Amino acid sequence: MSNNLNELKTRFLEYIEIEKGRALKTVDRYDRYLSLFLSQTKLTDPKDITNEKVRDFRLWLNRRPGAKAYHSFGEQGQAGGSLSRKTQNYYLIALRVFLKFLARRGVTSLPADNIELAKVGERSIDLISLKELQRLLDAPNQEENPERRFRDRAILELLFSTGLRVAELCSLGRDLDIKLDEFSIRGKGGKVRVVFLSDEAKDAIRQYLALRKDMSDALFVPVSGVREYQRKPAKLRGGAEINKGLTTVSIERIVKRYATIAGITKKVTPHVIRHVFATDLLSNGADLRSVQSMLGHSSIMTTQIYTHVTDKHLRDIHKKFHNKG
Repeated sequence: MSNNLNELKTRFLEYIEIEKGRALKTVDRYDRYLSLFLSQTKLTDPKDITNEKVRDFRLWLNRRPGAKAYHSFGEQGQAGGSLSRKTQNYYLIALRVFLKFLARRGVTSLPADNIELAKVGERSIDLISLKELQRLLDAPNQEENPERRFRDRAILELLFSTGLRVAELCSLGRDLDIKLDEFSIRGKGGKVRVVFLSDEAKDAIRQYLALRKDMSDALFVPVSGVREYQRKPAKLRGGAEINKGLTTVSIERIVKRYATIAGITKKVTPHVIRHVFATDLLSNGADLRSVQSMLGHSSIMTTQIYTHVTDKHLRDIHKKFHNKG
């Protein structure tokens, strides 16, 4: 195997795409993170990756010698233009995974365990109340266009019923069997999980599909006369096109629109509805492992963030003992 870092990086990207089954967007991100590391350090031999070189790269990231270098990679920054600690960790995680790949193939380099991630503040959760959620779910009823009304109601009900990520929602096909109370979805990392349909979601989907007259295989498509982003149409013989379904951007705009109609001043996204899905389950007594499975989290540590806002026991203790003077 070649000891040229650029060639090894190419092998690594092919490995995570083909053998590990990572999504193309994930492969692209790893490519960007590692390319920036190699470009900034100017290293060509894996033996030259040392603690000092990684430390210099971390300082360079943190001190941000040129804002344009970051914005060109599409990363999020903080006030003042510097990269957040969380974003800096993405670079370090990519480098650690790359170093583990090299070690498994007998290539001498820095041990991956030598790289420690920067400490970041505890993640906060954006939530809306159940009353606000109900107003959001009811907001499409004001639509005059029946197809748009039932489509958008189905989108909102499906997000809350299943806790799907927005990309997972966009991937659903028209052949979804709504006679059943559940279906399988392939999520991050190609992992398959089971999610569940509420009666409200099934009813909205059924009424929406009854109004559809197009030939698209996608479950959710743009409504005629409404400007919405869709995935690139498929070409049929004779030049006709089949609609390939709404994009994640369109779904996000739909959610935002109905949040405004519902009079919700907080920022509402599909992911906020996913948060409400999780906290609603935990607040009503669901166990953490089950919620982890339904959300498709690889680690239960990710799911545990919801326990901070759903601990009924702590609320009861506070109500019972606080300010009883």
